[in-house]
Amino acid sequence: MKFANLTKAIAGGVALSAVLTGAAFADPALIYDLGGKFDKSFNEAAYNGGLAWKEATGGNFTDLELQNDAQREQALRRFASQGANPIVMAGFSWTAALTTVAAEFPDTNFVVIDTVVDQPNVQSIVFDEHTGSFLVGALAALKSETGTVAFVGGMDVPLIHKFYCGYAQGAKAVNPDIKLIENYIGTTPAAWNDPVTAGELTKAAIDAGADVVFAAAGGSGLGVLQAAKDAGKFSIGVDSNQNYLQPGSVLTSMLKRVDVAVQTALTEAGDDATFKPGLTVLGLAEEGVGYALDENNAELITDDMKARVDELSAQIQSGEIEVHDYTSDTSCPV
Repeated sequence: MKFANLTKAIAGGVALSAVLTGAAFADPALIYDLGGKFDKSFNEAAYNGGLAWKEATGGNFTDLELQNDAQREQALRRFASQGANPIVMAGFSWTAALTTVAAEFPDTNFVVIDTVVDQPNVQSIVFDEHTGSFLVGALAALKSETGTVAFVGGMDVPLIHKFYCGYAQGAKAVNPDIKLIENYIGTTPAAWNDPVTAGELTKAAIDAGADVVFAAAGGSGLGVLQAAKDAGKFSIGVDSNQNYLQPGSVLTSMLKRVDVAVQTALTEAGDDATFKPGLTVLGLAEEGVGYALDENNAELITDDMKARVDELSAQIQSGEIEVHDYTSDTSCPV
């Protein structure tokens, strides 16, 4: 499956009160994770996928921003009982709620991104974040003049360690002696929306010698990008293409095509004939992950850097290089 460039449009959302008080919906439903729909990262990528589906099909979707974890099961049950099909949700914290509700609504198709739920009416879509992170780690090491690069993760959970481990392995592949600084914003969902702490961690890493900082922190990552810009250093965005947020300072972005996953889910999962229950994994070969190159960072990445990273990508896809998956084995080798 090859992913085309997706265009943006404008669509409205549904208020939480409408979902929870019984308004009827016949359209597909899209539920974002905590951190806000317009986080410029993960959730916004999901939203853009919905917009692309709407533009391509002329259909409409109902969407919802969660305010806390307690609303997950309630929102799923309400959407399903009111006829929404499919129901697409983004985020690794949906496992328990979806496991319960999917069993109650066997005729509703559910699609969850970033976790795996083993139910006959659920498609689970996960990404090889570690391989995309390997590539941006290599770019960080190729760009670094200090020999030190850093990572600022959002919530301290295995999925974000998966990003770090791939990033570190990619940096080490280019420079075995490179120094890595690893930090996480917090241990609760508030870590996805705390750009102030993210900026402070970035400043500390820069003070310790880092000149490239990778943000895998949702909305908090905006603080990383700003702090790196202010210090005259480089940052790396995540999930969405964030190069435009600080042009000339964002070295690249580790693309995780949540937008395409959502668009495909809305296209396919509403029809039992095209619905794909079970596990779908999107990696380099499917262009589910990668790195962003556009007019905002073209001058930052030389032809030699691009050739080296593209060579590494080919070696990963051929199996010559094996990138460690932290979520399968928590003993990160770097």
